[in-house]
Amino acid sequence: MNRVLCIGLSVALVIVAAGTAVRLVPHPALSTYAPASTAVYASGGELLRLTLAADDQYRLWTPLSEVSPEYLDAVLFHEDRNFRRHPGVDPFALLRAAVRTGTGEGRQGGSTISMQLARLIYRVNTRSIAGKLRQMAVATWLELCYSKDEILEAYVNLAPFGGNIQGVGAASRIYFDKSARQLTFAEALALALIPQSPQARAPEDGESESLLAARRRLAKRWLEKHAASPDAIAAAVQPLHFRELKELPFLAPHLVASVLAEADAGTEIRTTLDLSLQRQLERSVRQYIAAQKPLGVTNAAALLIDSRSLEVKALVGSADFFDPEIAGQVNGVTAKRSPGSALKPFIYALAIDQGLIHTHSVLKDAPAAFGSYAPENFDGVFSGPVSAHDALIASRNIPAVGLVSKLTAPGLYQFLQSAGVSRMKSERHYGLALALGGGEVTMEELVSLYAMLANGGTWGPLEYTPGAPRKARTRLVSENAAFMVLSILEDSPRPDHAPNARPRVAWKTGTSWGFRDAWSVGVVGPYVLAVWVGNFDGSSNQAFVGARAAAPLFFRMVDGLRASQPMLASAAEYPPPGVEQVEVCAASGDLPNADCPRLAKAWFIPGKSPIRVSTVHRRVAVDIRTGTRACPETPPGFVRTELFEYWSSDILQLYAQAGMPRRPVPADSCAGNSGQAALAPPAIVSPVYGATYQLRTSRISEQLELSATADSGIRSLYWFADGAFVGTSRPSSPLAWNPGRTGEIALSVVDDHGGSAARTIRIAAIP
Repeated sequence: MNRVLCIGLSVALVIVAAGTAVRLVPHPALSTYAPASTAVYASGGELLRLTLAADDQYRLWTPLSEVSPEYLDAVLFHEDRNFRRHPGVDPFALLRAAVRTGTGEGRQGGSTISMQLARLIYRVNTRSIAGKLRQMAVATWLELCYSKDEILEAYVNLAPFGGNIQGVGAASRIYFDKSARQLTFAEALALALIPQSPQARAPEDGESESLLAARRRLAKRWLEKHAASPDAIAAAVQPLHFRELKELPFLAPHLVASVLAEADAGTEIRTTLDLSLQRQLERSVRQYIAAQKPLGVTNAAALLIDSRSLEVKALVGSADFFDPEIAGQVNGVTAKRSPGSALKPFIYALAIDQGLIHTHSVLKDAPAAFGSYAPENFDGVFSGPVSAHDALIASRNIPAVGLVSKLTAPGLYQFLQSAGVSRMKSERHYGLALALGGGEVTMEELVSLYAMLANGGTWGPLEYTPGAPRKARTRLVSENAAFMVLSILEDSPRPDHAPNARPRVAWKTGTSWGFRDAWSVGVVGPYVLAVWVGNFDGSSNQAFVGARAAAPLFFRMVDGLRASQPMLASAAEYPPPGVEQVEVCAASGDLPNADCPRLAKAWFIPGKSPIRVSTVHRRVAVDIRTGTRACPETPPGFVRTELFEYWSSDILQLYAQAGMPRRPVPADSCAGNSGQAALAPPAIVSPVYGATYQLRTSRISEQLELSATADSGIRSLYWFADGAFVGTSRPSSPLAWNPGRTGEIALSVVDDHGGSAARTIRIAAIP
């Protein structure tokens, strides 16, 4: 007897040791036995897209910790009450099922959850005795290899829920638009029942009679053994609303496609997208395009980000994702397009940082040539002297190109490189035309640049998913320059002439060459919004002008933001330390002298911004008998002091062309020029400083133009080449000159009051 007992104990120990060894040996996770779908969510948890797994099933692997406890209890109560106690096979359940089936009480299964999992994983045919035995053997093996929780987790993730839906995670999202943890008691009971007979109980056009009857029976048995609230009891017997598979959400398609392209299959992705803002932008685009179709406007894109976190809150890649006529599946937010004038604010920010201007520095909007490049304004006219503030708001081209030509390091090209603008060609390829949209950017890149202004000059890449490690931000301009540019952009009037209410919008438009792209982009409170209108095939339309095509849609969206979030604050609300406001002479942008008739307020950076006392307005003693300057010997009774404006000759020409000629400065007839007001020296316009002019060998005798601007009191200019006199011209009137040789030539010009300027050029011969 003792010997038999010892043998029995030894066998038991061997079995226990073998079982322990099997459990300790690493086994693949049960989740690897089936591929999973990818689910993409908005920031509020709303499902945006659920993809098919590699085997064309909807399956979201969901840990037990993220499943409703009531659902798990219902599954165990209905499927396998002894799950925690049996070794994979429950003999009592098998016996009970056999008796009930044999006595005609109805077919009843005796399979445990472990046995059902064995059938789901290994596709065991359980209709034969051999198949049933294999199923039991595999179930026992699973119990040896995995814990009870691992087996239960695998079952609830692989159980069939009708059609190609597997697992409680996918079923919860598809049928009830919620996570498995958020299931109500009635929903938990329903999902516990469907896998028993998925073909009969899977909901189609609502809950089936079969499922409702089974759920009521299960609720009755459940309530006999479990406590439940009266509301849960009442809901448990009422019909449920199921969402149909054909209603599965397909939201924010362009954004979802972007994040899916970067994600691994079988993951759950939570994006930064705000679904309410997404729907708001989509509605605005849809309504606007419908109204503008008579003008040939059929497509648009929009992007909204939170400038503080750089998180993308809404993205509309096209007017209609499903419209092949407009190539709707193309994502306009990531497409390279010409930005037109939308880059100009960054030119002004760089110029402020490099001490070239302050907000009301006066710039020259006059015909100019920068080497072989002679830009024109969009409207084909010139404004003459214009403040930096007004030049940026009016999007004048000549002042912007003039500033770019004066930038040192960084220039606009290096600035865009530092801001992550991709696929740029060489700097020489663009030249100064880069200032007017000669390059291409994506909407993402453009929005990140405006977010840089909102963030005090620091730049970072946009974020589509929260929680990812944040990349370090790069300072591109000073906080002072960012504030000063935003303060200018906030003064831009709306196209509909409505007041720029709080939060004030700092915005800018852009129109590409040939009317191919219309832009409007700006900062509204903590958001940066961009709108593009155009065609993906690059075809042009005279309607594609930023202020006329993109700005109305932009402000439709802005007004929607204001209505939904009325407490937003303006971006340039308070100046940072180091920025001061000062009164300047409106005409010159300099500190007002005693004779300046009109003042304006300007932001400037002490010690950096160029600022001096204005000399445009000067009082001159005039001899009333002759209209010339009064001389010292002129009798006092014939002297009257009058105010004159001293402009350069090219600006005077522009005023005259605009029908606003300035009163000429009186001539000086006094000996020795006594009483003359100080005159500015001339400025050479052509030839360009440091340029090399290439002339064909056979045509070295061809002529170049010599031109210079001069003070309004100047009548004649005298030109010299290497010290030799070559001719006389009037201010701003060109003089034809034949260089006659190659090499370096020193040019100089002297005005009739002794002011002078010099410049060296190089003449090269080519075959």
